[in-house]
Amino acid sequence: MQGLNVRIARLASVLHVALNDPMALDLLMATRPARPVVNERRTANVDLARVNVSADRRRSHLQEELRGLLVLRLQLGASSLNDNGLSVTLQAMTQAEEHLIRQGFEPGADGLDLDDFFKVG
Repeated sequence: MQGLNVRIARLASVLHVALNDPMALDLLMATRPARPVVNERRTANVDLARVNVSADRRRSHLQEELRGLLVLRLQLGASSLNDNGLSVTLQAMTQAEEHLIRQGFEPGADGLDLDDFFKVG
């Protein structure tokens, strides 16, 4: 869980996605990668067009990875709740959050608010 949360926080930082903002998170999860269109005409701008397509493609891949990791973390949390119960799962997630902070990230940089996540009632 620790490594997963660090990777999520790094990707969110690189992509400038505020995971603690529900609207930004909804937008991230709803966005699907578009296939970039490359004009194959041989002009002086071909190299620049390829660079832009390459940057767009990289951003798209990073967004897809971030979406997948967020879903994976949710599934791991649910599985841990089923297998280990609330106390053990909360302890593991708290330790992962503390590890994230020790790595230099702000609390909640991974988009996971433990108070909200485990709110009962």
